[in-house]
Amino acid sequence: MAVPKSKVSKARGNKRFASNYKVAVPTLVECPQCHEKKQPHRICKKCGYYDGKQVVVTATETNE
Repeated sequence: MAVPKSKVSKARGNKRFASNYKVAVPTLVECPQCHEKKQPHRICKKCGYYDGKQVVVTATETNE
């Protein structure tokens, strides 16, 4: 049976697993109101709409 000759440090062991790690690209969908890209199931940062209803009054709407 294979037995390690010496202890593998945490840094060395973590390096082995980190080499295969890739960050996932966030999913983006188009806002039906302003057609900007946004994350799904989140309030749109540009227009403040969620599920067809205005939830937050944005600064651009108050200036108009």
